[in-house]
Amino acid sequence: MTAHPPDGGDNPQEDRGPTGRPAVEPVRRTRHRSASPLRNAIEWAAVIVGAVLVALLVRNFVVQSFQIPSGSMHPTLIEGDRVLVNRLSYRLHDINRGDVIVFGRPDSAPAAPGEPEDLIKRVIALPGETISAEDGVVMIDGAPLTEPYLDPGTLTGELPEPVTVPEGELFVMGDNRGNSSDSRFIGTIPEELVVGRAFAIIWPPSRLAWL
Repeated sequence: MTAHPPDGGDNPQEDRGPTGRPAVEPVRRTRHRSASPLRNAIEWAAVIVGAVLVALLVRNFVVQSFQIPSGSMHPTLIEGDRVLVNRLSYRLHDINRGDVIVFGRPDSAPAAPGEPEDLIKRVIALPGETISAEDGVVMIDGAPLTEPYLDPGTLTGELPEPVTVPEGELFVMGDNRGNSSDSRFIGTIPEELVVGRAFAIIWPPSRLAWL
């Protein structure tokens, strides 16, 4: 006589089909619903808004582009050049002589109709320094300043008396010394007006260069 295992043992009995073989539980497949057009539109809108916000943050706090409106910085910059300006530079380090900076117009140089509100010049003398000109050569604290960015033979005029730069201000000039309204005419520039340091020409392509 064949012994049958008692019911209620530790091992559950297998369910068997009509053929006596163990029954197989059918696999249920999960159907993936395709994204609705509305959902796609919302996702794309979120991406676009995010990109715009990032661009605005970069423009207002990191890097901004400016177009050169005149020839006052020739030959370094010419009219129509577009430059990139690092707005964070002077939060990380001091302003240096020779930097090309963008700054807001001081009260001594109000903008005429159609003129830009921001100007671009080169830093020539720093706070506490005395600037003068002898025979067309710029002198800083009595020593001649080497200026490789000028056209050969350029002379600096319109600086008949030595000027000592006040603390917190800068003496700036354009590289085109014969055609630049700068600190020789409008006085020194408060550092608080500085927007940032111009560091590259990005347009037109033929003029790509670091400053």
